Amino acid sequence: MIRSVCVYCGSSARAAQSYFDAACLTGQILAERGHTLVYGGAHVGLMGALADSALALRGRVVGVIPQSLVDKEVAHNGLTEQHVVESMHVRKALMNELSDAFLALPGGFGTLDELFETLTWAQLKFHTKPVGLLNIDGYYDGLLAFARRAVNDGFIHPDHVDMILVGTDPGELLDRMAGFVAPETGKWWRRS
Repeated sequence: MIRSVCVYCGSSARAAQSYFDAACLTGQILAERGHTLVYGGAHVGLMGALADSALALRGRVVGVIPQSLVDKEVAHNGLTEQHVVESMHVRKALMNELSDAFLALPGGFGTLDELFETLTWAQLKFHTKPVGLLNIDGYYDGLLAFARRAVNDGFIHPDHVDMILVGTDPGELLDRMAGFVAPETGKWWRRS
């Protein structure tokens, strides 16, 4: 059962409007469904739009932000709960602990770092939680092509790529994530 969803997304204010629209819609849907939003705790970019849209509908929003980003004055001051932690590593570990599922919206290196660590932990069976990609305007098409190449070249098992749930509608994607069953395939396998 999904009660809390960790959302990874960009902090850039220069992103396309379609990405901001998707972030706002995602925040609204999470709030309407009664899911707690767990995210990086910032008020800027898609992160701020996501949080503000959930808060506008009285959703529960939990931020996790390193002190170094608080010092740069990007922390959101209106959240239900804000955890200030010592490092990015502690941030990711706490976001994982607080969340039942993970959803990546468009973003940059930080989003990709969080996404790949979450996928790696799933591949290693450190968790069995669903991971979704909201593929707005084909943003993640290149990443998905890369993952298929890694499968073809023997670096990733096909089951591990298939555990990435992809969609363009946040409501439909969350529905699919609710029915997710983690693959039994382990990290280390022999190619036939």
